[in-house]
Amino acid sequence: MRVEEFDFDLPDDRIALRPASPRDSARLLLVRENGAREHRTMRELPELLRAGDCLVVNDTRVIPARLTGRRLARDTSAAGAGIEVTLHRRVSPSTYRAFARPAKRLKPGDSICLGETLNGTIAARDGGEIEIVFDRHGAALDAAIAAEGEMPLPPYIAGKRKPDAQDREDYQTVYAERPGSVAAPTAGLHFTDALLARLEEKGVASANVTLQVGAGTFLPVSVADTDDHKMHAEWAELSPATAQMLNQVRAAGGRLVAVGTTALRTLESATDADGCIHPFCGDTRLFITPGYRFKCVDMLLTNFHLPRSTLFMLVSAFSGTATMKAVYAEAIAARYRFYSYGDACLLFRAPA
Repeated sequence: MRVEEFDFDLPDDRIALRPASPRDSARLLLVRENGAREHRTMRELPELLRAGDCLVVNDTRVIPARLTGRRLARDTSAAGAGIEVTLHRRVSPSTYRAFARPAKRLKPGDSICLGETLNGTIAARDGGEIEIVFDRHGAALDAAIAAEGEMPLPPYIAGKRKPDAQDREDYQTVYAERPGSVAAPTAGLHFTDALLARLEEKGVASANVTLQVGAGTFLPVSVADTDDHKMHAEWAELSPATAQMLNQVRAAGGRLVAVGTTALRTLESATDADGCIHPFCGDTRLFITPGYRFKCVDMLLTNFHLPRSTLFMLVSAFSGTATMKAVYAEAIAARYRFYSYGDACLLFRAPA
C-alpha cells in the first residue's frame, strides 16, 4: 500500500505537551464496529466493558535513556566533541545499542563520557546507530543510567520543551514493572489505581505482557510503499500462565482488550492461525497494515498517532482506513489532544 494513504493534517496546537490531570480525566473517543462514534472519558471505561472481558497491559518500565556528554579527545591537546545518545536496546549486561547525534563524530574505539560519571567505549557504528560498551554492568549500570539520564520524551514533545522531574512520573504507567523501554506504552498512561480497582469490581480481568519499546518507534516510515518498510525488532514476552488465562477468557466468551499497540502486537505475535495463544519470548517484527487478519484481539485502547506512522497503519487495519481517517478528523475538530500525552480512543474491531 502507498504510505501517502495514511497521511493527514494535524494542527500543531493539538499535540499535547503534558498529560491530562488526573490521568483518567482524559477524553475517550469510542468507535463501534460499524464506525459509529461516541465521546466519552477514560473514567467511563468500566461502563463500556463487560464482566468476563480482560484488559491486557504492557508492564514495561521506561528507563531514562537519553544522555548527553562528550567524546573524549583522541588527542590530549584537543577538546572532546559534544554528543547526545538515546539508548534503545540492551545487548548484554554492559552493552547497549543507541542512536547518537551527531553520529559522524564517533568511530569504533572512541571513548565517551555521558553525564558526569558514565564512561564507555564505542564498539561499532552503523550510520546513526552505535554500540556502547560501558565501564560497569548489570545493576550498577542501571543505577548510573537512572542517575545521569533523562526520560526519552518523543521528538514532538522534546523539540518544544526539556524533559523535567515531572516526566519521570508522568511518562510511566502506574503498573510499570520491568525496566527496558525507551518509550512509554502510552495508552496505559490514562489508568489510575482507582480506575483499575473499578474495572476489577466490574468483573473485568487483567493480564500483563511485556514489550520493550525501542526508539525505532519514533522513526518515520521513509519508503513510499508499505511493502518496502523494515519493521524494527522489539523484545516481547507472554508467559505460559498468561497464555492459559487468556485462552480461558476467550473460551468463556470474554473479549480481549489490548491496552496499546504494543500489547496488541505482543498478543498477535503469540497467537496461531486458529486463534490459540501460546507462550512467547523473543523478538517481534510484526508490522500490521490493512488486510491483516486479527487472530485474538477484540478491542484496542490507544492514543492518537502520527500521520504516515506504522501505528496509524495498525489502527487503520483494526477499524478500517476510511473509518480511522473520519475518526481523526472528528477528533481534530473536537479538539482532542494528540500523541503520547494526549487523549485516547477505544476501538472495536471491524468485521473481517
